[in-house]
Amino acid sequence: MQLPKMAPVKQHFASTALADVAGAVRTELSAAGLATGIAPGARIAVSSGSRGIANIPLITRTVVDIIKEAGGEPFLLPAMGSHGGATAEGQIGVLASYGITEESMGCPVAATMDVVEVDRLADGTPVLLNRLATEADGVVLINRIKPHTSFRGIFESGLMKMMTIGLGSHKGATIAHAGGAESLARLIPAWGQAILDKAPILMGLAIVENAYEQTMCVEALSPSQFQSREPQLLEQARAAMPRILVQGIDLLIIEQIGKNISGTGMDTNVVGRMWLPGVKEPTSPGVARIAVLDLTEETHGNANGVGLADIITRRLYEGIDYKSTYANVFTTTFLNRAYIPVVMETDREAIEAALSVQPLEKTERARIVRIKNTLDIGEIQISQPLLEEFGDHPDIEPVGEAVAMEFDGAGQLL
Repeated sequence: MQLPKMAPVKQHFASTALADVAGAVRTELSAAGLATGIAPGARIAVSSGSRGIANIPLITRTVVDIIKEAGGEPFLLPAMGSHGGATAEGQIGVLASYGITEESMGCPVAATMDVVEVDRLADGTPVLLNRLATEADGVVLINRIKPHTSFRGIFESGLMKMMTIGLGSHKGATIAHAGGAESLARLIPAWGQAILDKAPILMGLAIVENAYEQTMCVEALSPSQFQSREPQLLEQARAAMPRILVQGIDLLIIEQIGKNISGTGMDTNVVGRMWLPGVKEPTSPGVARIAVLDLTEETHGNANGVGLADIITRRLYEGIDYKSTYANVFTTTFLNRAYIPVVMETDREAIEAALSVQPLEKTERARIVRIKNTLDIGEIQISQPLLEEFGDHPDIEPVGEAVAMEFDGAGQLL
């Protein structure tokens, strides 16, 4: 099969970022009056747990230091639902992998899967909260605001989700996901308001990142601001997120997926696929087929999200740890995210198979995009037809000539 030539291009996104992240955190928390709400000797839980947040050790340590300076006694509390194998030890290990430890933060790290029922919703749904959060004198939440990969709502990834599903621990996360993606948009605001009414939430520190995973802004929110301000920050984050700028793609080649890239292995907002009942499909960038070539080493075999691909390679298939993958999808209930796509022996066979099932007059004119992963899309490769159509796009910069795809003797894409 004749394949199109591929050209490297840079995609340009807004790059506004904070020059002094720690200083911005101090300014925000001071203006919001965090110190005045902490009594001497008060035990303050500082939540942490979302993966891949830029500067998260620095931001967390700064919050810890501010609490200490105010006379409080901070401790780190994992707030990550069922991640880390749904064990306290596993979640402490996850925090350590982010550089958040007792030594680096200068305060204890405490974790438990025990939860307390703090309220019930009108429909009888129990509102669960991590026991250590209920026993603390105050809780400060730290999280990044961003579009979620599995549902749409006024609250997606952020402070409200961390407070409800994250601090709901394994039991809370299981209840939250039991109704599927549609129920999350309804449950998070209702459950979150109940926690704000019943639990000692002091403040939230919201983080928004630019398309290059740099800290764009931080904002301290009082509990009374969560419901009104977080949706506005979500829209700011949505506008800033990276995206594939070309449209109408016959084949998207993704070199790697993994949990260190996205909770869903690949960011559904980037590839334009949700594939969940009741969740509207994105209209951009319009991808007909997806071929995924491998898993990241850091995902340790967790292939959550592999079901969003049409075709995978044999080496990806053989690298799947089914125990960890299934544990992930059974908690979320999104079982289709772990379905195994068509398996081809090599990269070349995977690419050719994805093109062979499409009504293309000439495969050498296929509209193909190749990315390393859905986090790293500042520089990508696009095929000659896409270059001809989008080469003069103001945010697309060609940086090399279009050349033929190259494969090694084993059919692996170079």
